[in-house]
Amino acid sequence: MLAATGICLASTPPAFAGPSPADAAVSTRLAGAGARASDSTDFGLSDSTECVFGGKVIKSTPWSLQRILLDQLWGQATGKDVTVAVIDTGVDASNRQLTKAMAAGSKTFVDGPATKDLEGHGTRVAGIIAARPLKGTGFVGIAPDAKILSLRYTGGEEKQGDAETMADAIRYAVAKGAKIINISSDTQNRQDDPILEAAVADAVRQGALIVAAAGNDGADGKSANTYPAAYDGVLAVAASDRNDERAVFSQSGNFVDVAAPGVGMVSTVPVGGQCTADGTSFAAPYVAGVAALLKDKYPTWNAAQIATRIEETAQRPGRGPNRYIGWGVVDPVAALSEESTPGTSPEPDPPVAPGAGGVVPMAVTLGETEAERERRVAIYVLGTGLAVALVVAGSGVALRDWRSRRAGQSG
Repeated sequence: MLAATGICLASTPPAFAGPSPADAAVSTRLAGAGARASDSTDFGLSDSTECVFGGKVIKSTPWSLQRILLDQLWGQATGKDVTVAVIDTGVDASNRQLTKAMAAGSKTFVDGPATKDLEGHGTRVAGIIAARPLKGTGFVGIAPDAKILSLRYTGGEEKQGDAETMADAIRYAVAKGAKIINISSDTQNRQDDPILEAAVADAVRQGALIVAAAGNDGADGKSANTYPAAYDGVLAVAASDRNDERAVFSQSGNFVDVAAPGVGMVSTVPVGGQCTADGTSFAAPYVAGVAALLKDKYPTWNAAQIATRIEETAQRPGRGPNRYIGWGVVDPVAALSEESTPGTSPEPDPPVAPGAGGVVPMAVTLGETEAERERRVAIYVLGTGLAVALVVAGSGVALRDWRSRRAGQSG
């Protein structure tokens, strides 16, 4: 059965039926944290604000955007002429921040149009990537000129998706020429699926960069692979918090490549308005947006080079990756500002040499320097003058006392 989590639901969500027991395909689930009443998992997170489709617009700028110098970022690229395929529950094109962001060719692999979204999950994912600016709100997509190709692989009224419909959507995205593909889902119970793996491998061979959510089963701190994030060539994204540390729910493992903000993420919802949610579902599109900016600025770079630039410029506590946040928390401005051409795989930072860090050590000399000699002479002169002054002053006092005694004796 599809375990859909982290979804902004309407007040009366429809009941969905999962695949029948005879269906051999691997079920999938959306990688957001804690919003559906049928889910019993509790990660201890604060609940999202009430999400109403067509609801309010949040005026303030989200923290995930406050940490970026957006003018500096967009002065280099905005995602223009870059299409990002969003394989999800559909993207509602009626939201004013997404209407002009939709690319031609959107397709559904379940039922219902790809430009509608009963769940709200895909609409929020798309907004984080490419929502257009809107007067009255500080929220905007990371790549505000990118286009969204909506591929609805799940979230139908009668038919739910699975690993096979996800694989079909991946193949379609590649056929349409999408070079960046966002997948904010993983398979139920972390099951591997050969059909899905083959579709991912084929997309990677054809030059697509797949950005996938790492999953939200990491509260126990144990490492485990999730799919499709753990497949070769996929850029796997964990969720970070406001302190640039792994969000408590984010799945850890050696497959994690980078982390991105995934707590309190503001984004668009169907019909109009916005709401907030937590989950690696919303960290992945943050990275996909950065990838779109890089593709805009460097159109000849391949998928491996874009991924490498994102990884090598991420902020991390050590020289290399770890199983919690991979190569670190993505730094969009650093990724766009670095002018060198990256390789096809990230390299650890070089060791810090003694004396590094901006401190210039003093030169070692065997004798007295000219400056030291001048200081020494000045000290000698000053000391001698002071001594002479003290002697003169003392002599004057002694002479006065002697004269006083002589005068007293004469009297």
